[in-house]
Amino acid sequence: MILRKANPEDSPFLWNIIEPIIRSGETYVFDPNSSREKMLDYWLADDKQTYVAEQDGEIVGTFFLKTNQPDRGSHVVNAGFMVSPESSGKGIGKAMAEFSFEEARRLGYHAMQFNYVIKSNSSAVALWKKMGFEIVGEIPEAFFHPKLGLTNVYVMYRKL
Repeated sequence: MILRKANPEDSPFLWNIIEPIIRSGETYVFDPNSSREKMLDYWLADDKQTYVAEQDGEIVGTFFLKTNQPDRGSHVVNAGFMVSPESSGKGIGKAMAEFSFEEARRLGYHAMQFNYVIKSNSSAVALWKKMGFEIVGEIPEAFFHPKLGLTNVYVMYRKL
């Protein structure tokens, strides 16, 4: 697997990963009808370092790193991860996480915090716990899940 910085030519492949995930409405806060432009503008915004995971010449995952808070909170990094539905369960998320920890350290961060992990996203919660994250907070009914209704959200944290 090759993990590298995303470039503008990756946009169609990123959209192929992002679109089915946001259309499901189950794991990210974005409106399921969000446009390609809106989502790529968000995922590739200047406030982020965006990466892709390539396997056998195909982009199968993506993640970004960004400063969680400005100034006196800027030593903590925030991140977002997506794996193509076809590649789910094949270790792509774990590989991206391990790479992201090293990359975040290289960029000068001391810790990683996820501000909004949907509690019902059990595969993500299990992966992040396995990767050393702790649940440091739970926000009641913070996410409107299309099947479960109002669902709790975790704040997760780990030192790098």
